[in-house]
Amino acid sequence: MFHRRAFSAQGILQGLFILLLFIGPFNCFSSYSQANEIIYTINEGLPKGTLIGTIGADLKLDFSADPPFSFNLASKKISGQYVNLNNTTGELYAAAIEIDREALCPENSDNQACILSFDILILPQQYFRLVKVKIIVKDVNDNSPRFPVSEIQVFVPENVQINSRFAIEHSAVDPDIGIHGVQTYWLGNDYGVFTLDVEENENGDLTPFLIVIGSLDRESKDEYVTDIIAEDGGTPQHLGTATLKIIITDVNDNCPVFTESQINVTIYGNAANGAHVTRVHAFDSDLGSNAQISYAYSERVPQTSKALFNLDTNSGIIKISGIMDGNTAQRHRLTVLANGLGCIPAVTVVIVNIIKVFFNPPVVVPRYIASVVDGTVYLKESEPSYSPIAFFTIKDLDQNQKVDCHLEGHGPFRLSTYKTFINEYLLETTETLDYELKQNYELTVVAKNSQGLVVKTIINVQLIDENDNPPVFKQSLVDLLLEENNAPNTFLTKLHATDEDSGEKGQVLYILGSDAPSVFTLDKVSGVLMVTTSLDREEKEEYRFTVRAVDCGSPRMESIATVIITVLDRNDNSPRFINKDFSFFVPENVPGFGEIGVISVSDADSGKNGLVALSIVNGSNIFVIDTGKGVLRVKVPLDREQNSSYLIWIEAVDGGEPALSSSTMITVLLLDVNDNPPLVLFPQSNLSYMLVLPTTLPGSSITEVYAVDKDTGMNAVIAYSIIGRKGPRPESFEIDPGTGNITLQKTLKQNDCGLYRLLVKVSDHGQPEPLHSTIMVNLYVNETLSNASFIESLLRKEPDITVEQVPPERLAEPAKRKLDPFPCFPVLIALSAACLGLLLVVILMSACICLRKQKKHKHKERRLEVEIPLNTNKDFQANEKKMMEISSI
Repeated sequence: MFHRRAFSAQGILQGLFILLLFIGPFNCFSSYSQANEIIYTINEGLPKGTLIGTIGADLKLDFSADPPFSFNLASKKISGQYVNLNNTTGELYAAAIEIDREALCPENSDNQACILSFDILILPQQYFRLVKVKIIVKDVNDNSPRFPVSEIQVFVPENVQINSRFAIEHSAVDPDIGIHGVQTYWLGNDYGVFTLDVEENENGDLTPFLIVIGSLDRESKDEYVTDIIAEDGGTPQHLGTATLKIIITDVNDNCPVFTESQINVTIYGNAANGAHVTRVHAFDSDLGSNAQISYAYSERVPQTSKALFNLDTNSGIIKISGIMDGNTAQRHRLTVLANGLGCIPAVTVVIVNIIKVFFNPPVVVPRYIASVVDGTVYLKESEPSYSPIAFFTIKDLDQNQKVDCHLEGHGPFRLSTYKTFINEYLLETTETLDYELKQNYELTVVAKNSQGLVVKTIINVQLIDENDNPPVFKQSLVDLLLEENNAPNTFLTKLHATDEDSGEKGQVLYILGSDAPSVFTLDKVSGVLMVTTSLDREEKEEYRFTVRAVDCGSPRMESIATVIITVLDRNDNSPRFINKDFSFFVPENVPGFGEIGVISVSDADSGKNGLVALSIVNGSNIFVIDTGKGVLRVKVPLDREQNSSYLIWIEAVDGGEPALSSSTMITVLLLDVNDNPPLVLFPQSNLSYMLVLPTTLPGSSITEVYAVDKDTGMNAVIAYSIIGRKGPRPESFEIDPGTGNITLQKTLKQNDCGLYRLLVKVSDHGQPEPLHSTIMVNLYVNETLSNASFIESLLRKEPDITVEQVPPERLAEPAKRKLDPFPCFPVLIALSAACLGLLLVVILMSACICLRKQKKHKHKERRLEVEIPLNTNKDFQANEKKMMEISSI
């Protein structure tokens, strides 16, 4: 199996080293073959490249060993995933994948450490070590508490006692541990009747409890909606929010109540069986079964009255249930009870007076056109005006009696004679009906003859609801404010629309408009609007979209509301400079408080969070900055010759709480201004002089003028010129304008001896005006320095030198001369003559070189005399003595 090619060479080598480690110690690396354990502790979420530890330094290895150490991870899965290892130095760094404690150790509790373990091999074999590394990953507060559901419902009975506690089962969870986990809960609005308490179980988990601290009444308020907020203990603290809906459940704390304590009714003795007498009505403020009412006669009501007048136990309608005759009592007292669950019955009294009749009353015969069910007429609310309901035929058994027929009751109805027919009446509507205004009507058709006999026929009209009303939003424009960086699934608002229709026609569904961004969700039943992700004001400050409220009728009707969500700014952006760093070039003579440059900075936040103030971190004694406009100015004069550049750090701080800041580096480079004249370093003074032997050959270098200029560029380029001469033959000396080298131009004769004074002008090439200095160069032409005091006296006299009106030579580009055209033939002749002359010069120079070699020894002393440097008055006596010693040789 060991000869398979699938094994890499490195894997075989590592396996061999590990095998050797367990076989036994070898003399070659017995001192190194040992296992070590190193433990590091880090915080989770370290950025890539963060140094975790240095293996070699922690093991105190000697890195001067040869061959050098090599550090290798035993498992390549660790490398590049969580940590990176420098193979040469043993430095351990955080890798690209962030070490997340919650992902690495999802099951760890507060008491368990999250450990990342791996092995490191130290090679080569003579240094071999197996190092076991354990990295303890500490928790940081990088997670917010989250509730498992976005809405939590708690049901509280309305008769609950004060200080009663209700557990909120959907407690928040936080992947962080310890102090970084959930520490407490609180309510966004307690309405003055609630508070929260937190209990810790054996596992350390916290459960919030809702405590009732005030009285509740479902009939006054049946629901409380607030936010329950979970808070962790990190710094900064993180919050998690869910909607807490406290629903007050009904208890039977209300009993039936009659609308009237006594009802008086008069009927005629010839009223037909089943005729309507009256209706009693009681109401209960409770809900459901707690509000159910049943009606019954009191035990005090005589049996004869109960038999004559039937009471419907559900509706409270009293009808005639027997035949009245001459023996029927004319007055009946009916005591009616309204019974509710667990309540003392409510009582009302119905007094029925019966009028005896001796003539036959009219007979009313109804014939219905509209739909009738169990004596109730059903009409659609969409029926047009003057829709017929029923015909009524009035029959009078006594043909000679006159009958009057009319309608009693309120509503858009009328009873009128139908065309030319006798005793035919039509009941019809007078205008359109509206179910939302009134659902039922009770009409009475009254027929009365001349004897005063009255017959009443009661007609109940029930309207049928139709989907003629669209849902209506409580607010057509919903304006919401939300801070950016909100937690996902944040509750925004609960939309509310009402529909006056009944049943499914009035059931409202909520739908997001097509223009709504995908980050918003809307529960179609409850109307709860939420945002699923965190919003960034700098990305988008306002969201505007429509929502639809649609009913379930047919055809469906809908209405539209506009939602505007304004994202409020949080100070989550640091000020940003336009450039990473700034460089400004300014002349060194910039005036006091002169402008250096403008530092542009911006902050993506708004309001005070986006207000940026600039300040100088260093160099505030030299520079000042306008904190509002960002203009950098200089407070004191600047001198490039003292300091050519400045590095300034500028800090930008915004106005948020807490404030965020950033900094940038400013480089101020001073441009040279020609503010320094050349400084002559040699000769050192106007009284210095030098001995020149008369035998000095023409072309020989006598001395030089050396000057420097503190400026730079063309401001420091120096030109030398002789602007004044004095001596026996002053034109014998010239100066090189570029180097300042003074040479002898003509052969000196015996009568040319004496003191020569050359006034040298040293000028720079600055703009707009060059600056210059002057120096007096004194040359004493003689065989010896026999009378030094005489020379010194001459030097101390005021020099009487006429300044030549000749501009100094410059090293600038020579002026261009316009050359006139000339014939080619003369040019050829001139070139030929020049070549011939050049050949003769070469021959003469060769001859001179030979002669000079022969006279080398002879003129050695004279050359020494020529090379004597320029003397000052202080060293004059010493130089003269030296010259005398040379002459004696």
